[in-house]
Amino acid sequence: MNEENISLALEGITETLEKNYMPYAMSVIISRAIPEIDGFKPSHRKLLYTMYKMGLLGGNRTKSANVVGQTMKLNPHGDAAIYETMVRLTEGHMALLHPLVDSKGNFGRQYSRDMAYAASRYTEVRLLPICNEIFGDIDKNTVEFVDNYDGTLKEPTLLPTAFPNILINPNQGIAVGMASNIASFNLREICSATIALLKDKNANLGDYITGPDFSTGGFLLRNDEALEKIFSSGTGSVKVRAKYVYDKKQNIIEVLEIPYSTTVEAIIDKLSELIKSGKLRDINDVRDETDKSGLKITFELKRGVDPDKLMTRLYKQTPLEDSFSCNFNVLIDGEPKVLGVRDILKHWIVFRTDCIRRMLQFDIEKKSARLHLLRGLEKILLDIDKAIYIVRNTPEDAMVVPNLMSGFGIDKIQAEFVAEIKLRNLNKEYILKRTSEIEKLIAEIADLQKTAESDARIRKLIAKQLEEIADKYGADRRTVVIDAEDEVVEAQDSFIEDYNVRVFMTRDNYFKKITLVSLRAASEQKLKEGDELLCEAEATNKTDMLFFSDKQNVYKMKLYDIPDTKASALGDYLPNLIGMESDEKILYATPAYDYSGFMLFAFESGKVAKVDMKGYETKTNRKRLTNAYGKGKIIGMLYCREECQVALFSNIDKCMVFNTKDILTKTSRSSQGVQVMTMRRKSLLTKICLPEATLKSTQGYEARTIPSSGYYLKDEDSSAVQTSLFDE
Repeated sequence: MNEENISLALEGITETLEKNYMPYAMSVIISRAIPEIDGFKPSHRKLLYTMYKMGLLGGNRTKSANVVGQTMKLNPHGDAAIYETMVRLTEGHMALLHPLVDSKGNFGRQYSRDMAYAASRYTEVRLLPICNEIFGDIDKNTVEFVDNYDGTLKEPTLLPTAFPNILINPNQGIAVGMASNIASFNLREICSATIALLKDKNANLGDYITGPDFSTGGFLLRNDEALEKIFSSGTGSVKVRAKYVYDKKQNIIEVLEIPYSTTVEAIIDKLSELIKSGKLRDINDVRDETDKSGLKITFELKRGVDPDKLMTRLYKQTPLEDSFSCNFNVLIDGEPKVLGVRDILKHWIVFRTDCIRRMLQFDIEKKSARLHLLRGLEKILLDIDKAIYIVRNTPEDAMVVPNLMSGFGIDKIQAEFVAEIKLRNLNKEYILKRTSEIEKLIAEIADLQKTAESDARIRKLIAKQLEEIADKYGADRRTVVIDAEDEVVEAQDSFIEDYNVRVFMTRDNYFKKITLVSLRAASEQKLKEGDELLCEAEATNKTDMLFFSDKQNVYKMKLYDIPDTKASALGDYLPNLIGMESDEKILYATPAYDYSGFMLFAFESGKVAKVDMKGYETKTNRKRLTNAYGKGKIIGMLYCREECQVALFSNIDKCMVFNTKDILTKTSRSSQGVQVMTMRRKSLLTKICLPEATLKSTQGYEARTIPSSGYYLKDEDSSAVQTSLFDE
């Protein structure tokens, strides 16, 4: 073949590729592999919409095969591909943080490579209640509809999700020349972050989102730098560790949760490889004991093996610690874009705003049409007898409407409406009852138009919906965030005696743990001269104790690691007990109470930070956590198990009482808080406490709004207010 023929052949290949391959590549990217802003790929959307139209939202379950068959009207792929798509969305498969499909039967497991799901003829499905928030108002023109592949049906281009589903459930796809791998995040955290962005586009997402949250649980290693990269660019990776417990009696380790990105079989295969090669000699046997109750991998240890050190090794050598690589590639208006969490939420807000605006316009048009009909009926009220006369004396049926139009000056639609009224309803009472709706409709239409024209109103509506969804469907994090240097150890307290104790901490940092029996025998506390009690609380011997220092550190210990003492003793000196720095001082101590409730941190500036206790939860018996609270001149701390009233005092004898529910709970320990008490004329906040500790009554001090400048103390309260900075 000469050079000229070769050149012509190459030109033909190039032309063929451009004509055939490029459309295929774009089809895979746009119509198959990359999710859109509603969080769904086309295959997901077609399946869920089919189930919605089948009445499976709130209805009884139906055979999966039935759903697969109906879905083929929208999705021309094979039944196996459609069923596989459904399996991943089910509650039984456990792939999603918030499953969308209620399932009955065997759907396999996300964490198992070999556990096959049953055939579609054996399993049953229906939509879960959370789908109400996905399909809400879809029949009100909230999204565009297009023809299906053969033009016989209509299907939505997007689903009007009322929450950022794109970040709530994980999504993975491989297209041509690009891929997408979206991590899942906690619903409450994402809703809080979205509400914050609705109020302030520059809000710090780290105050609301602590990191990805996976359906398989485990421990997420805290990495602020990696998290910030994911927030800003949508790329980066996070490390997740397995969660385990050690049974001392049987000398076994039980792994109960594993990283989302691995499987039970992959872990066991790697362990078997290490054992066979002689690199792992500490384990006698490895068993997969996963059953209906959940995942369990059991390691039978050799005598004398330290379980914690072994797991530290296994984290490095096996998929018991694995990375989840983020690549937040999303279709925005048909164009693939790699976006960070912040930009995805901003695009979702734009999308949701458009959905609500379209819904409002739909309601306006419906109500306007109803108003138009009633306007015509109102004219009939002027002379009902004339209307009857026109109908009765019109010889031809086709002329009734034209005659009513000319007789009353109404249009064809109004005349048709009047002509269709039953004879029994042609009375003044009926017509007055119908036309009384006119004023109400006018007011409703005006309000809807104001909302549709106001971005601020729509943002408030979106925020309200997000709050309701978070309250209704929100759940605690499954993947617990820990510091990267933590050694993950499940507390081995199943063999430790548990009993009630009372703990005391003094201003000079002496700590006592006293049993209630001993306390009843002698309750008078011995203190060092000049010292006084700072904190006092009841707990159990197995409770975690948190110590907050003046260097923004929190030290955590199990109470059973602290010896019991008596009221007649000074107690243990905290610097010796918890290994503090030489110039460090503990300001506050509280039992963790299963990490329920929250901490309040009050600053001299009048700001108060409300931090979820979950932010201090780690799986170590004793550990120092840095950045335990926000920077600033701290004047007081307070632990609250539930929402309550709290009192603030300033140095100019002012006081205000507010309810903690008026402050948003932050997930970030280093939150700077919100302004609660306004500081004026060089005044400073000096104290935070429960009102009953110092005030005879809260009446006259309760703040109507936050922030508030507070109220001057009454004479009967002035003498009761103590000058100490920290009270329980």
